[in-house]
Amino acid sequence: MDVGLINGLPGHPLFVHGAVVLVPLTALVLVVCGLWSSAARRVGWVLPVMGLVTLVLVVLTTESGEWLEERVRESALVEEHSEMGSGLTPWAIALFVLTVAAWLLGRAGSRRERDRRGEAGSPAGHGTAAVARLTSSLFVRVVVLVIALVVAVGAVIQVYRIADSGAKAAWEGRFSTSRSGAGR
Repeated sequence: MDVGLINGLPGHPLFVHGAVVLVPLTALVLVVCGLWSSAARRVGWVLPVMGLVTLVLVVLTTESGEWLEERVRESALVEEHSEMGSGLTPWAIALFVLTVAAWLLGRAGSRRERDRRGEAGSPAGHGTAAVARLTSSLFVRVVVLVIALVVAVGAVIQVYRIADSGAKAAWEGRFSTSRSGAGR
């Protein structure tokens, strides 16, 4: 897959901006849905779609970054940024898996509520009811929430570290802290 150029310019900066926004946003929505099951039911299928788009964007960002690394001057800062960048993919995979899990937990909770109310159209099978009971149990929800918090915080910290190293690689020594006389 060639994601190196977009309209003749490196695609990496474009993808980076998307990842820097979507990873923390997906992490935040995941934690909110983990804390409030009603939020997970309201957000619905949007949550796993966010997780998938985030994962795809992280992969595109990493691929385009590797493409760009081969075409810029070598430096310790570029090398450090590149090594850190590939470390975001496992966090994005974990975010995606957890967004699917939170979505499924929300659906199971809805199913259990329908079963409890005896609404028509809800499955009457004992196996389905047992799964809905287990997945909506406090223990399962707390475990998923704790894992979601760890992954969300880890992913956001990793994005910050990678973005900081990328900014240093791109800008260190290439600007002046004092104003130039050009605008006077």
